[in-house]
Amino acid sequence: SWSSVGITVQTVYALAESGTNIFAGTTAGVYLSANNGISWTCVKSQLSVTALTVSGTNIFAGTTAGVYLSTNNGANWIQTALNNQWIRAFAVSGTNIFAGSNSNGIYLSTNNGTSWNAVNNGLTSIYIGALAVSGSNIFAGTSNGGGVFLSTNNGSNWTAVNNGLLQKYVWSLAVSGTKLFAGTTGGGVYISSDNGSNWTSVSNGLPVQTINALAVSGTNIFAGTYPGVYLSTNNGTNWIIKNQGFNPSPQIWALLISNNYIYAGTTAQSVSRRSYSEIIGIKTISTEVPSGFSLKQNYPNPFNPVTNLEFGISDLGFVSLKVYDVLGKEVATLVNEKQSPGTYQVEFDAGSLTSGVYFYRLTSGNFTDTKRMMLVK
Repeated sequence: SWSSVGITVQTVYALAESGTNIFAGTTAGVYLSANNGISWTCVKSQLSVTALTVSGTNIFAGTTAGVYLSTNNGANWIQTALNNQWIRAFAVSGTNIFAGSNSNGIYLSTNNGTSWNAVNNGLTSIYIGALAVSGSNIFAGTSNGGGVFLSTNNGSNWTAVNNGLLQKYVWSLAVSGTKLFAGTTGGGVYISSDNGSNWTSVSNGLPVQTINALAVSGTNIFAGTYPGVYLSTNNGTNWIIKNQGFNPSPQIWALLISNNYIYAGTTAQSVSRRSYSEIIGIKTISTEVPSGFSLKQNYPNPFNPVTNLEFGISDLGFVSLKVYDVLGKEVATLVNEKQSPGTYQVEFDAGSLTSGVYFYRLTSGNFTDTKRMMLVK
């Protein structure tokens, strides 16, 4: 379940990681944790920080008074030349840093913040709620009903890409492979598989329609809402509430997945943390090192619609556990991360799938095993 970790400031708007360090942007400045959120140190006070990003060894903080930069893990900060704008979002593309403002569009720096230039050609909506990078494409989510804009030339020109998005207020964007997700105000989550040209609503099981934050790891999509956090393991087809431990469930402003934890920046409950393995349904049965890798038959089998899959890992390494239909199409990713040696159990909910035969495959290092299971509804 979620547990609050050591920042006394109650509202946290932004989270970012740099190596083993985690930074939190709060209403009272920037905080740093070097031990996975167990303890925090204020490294820049007297600022209201609404965005954070990392580029190499540089940490950028977007504030109500422009952009601040640290080149030494937060020990010292300087205010950059962009010093008179409220910065709501960042994106990094190579050596280019994009900053989205609350009322004057997008700014670009090619020299680590020494200078900034407005890059707003074609951008009819100037209230920027979110930025994201996918290859050479830069996406901007706008917050005054303008939807999403796309630039393919580092911000020199922008084009609205809103077919199916219905001019929503877009507060969050996330990229997962070739898919782009948009979190909106009042409209839930939308997905595009063609660089934003077309959008489809994917909010089944998501009763909360205002999405402040999105985070992606493999095929797992997390939505930070008011109130609480939701998870989809199938690209938004279905959503599961993940608010255990919150009391009450807070408004979520930021999400970060780092070092097998997921962190949430909240209103009123500071930073909360949860085991990533636990939140996606992986239970540790034993930490005793098995003699070898193994994948057991699911139980119950046949099942409707929930079953359990158990596997053993004998060496530290990356583990993948995926489910496929009879045509070989991947329908769920249950595990997609580094795991320590031990025995684990994963719960698989096939509520969104049709009856039939499915296969699940475990891969780790040179080990691969596949087993068959039957869903009967």
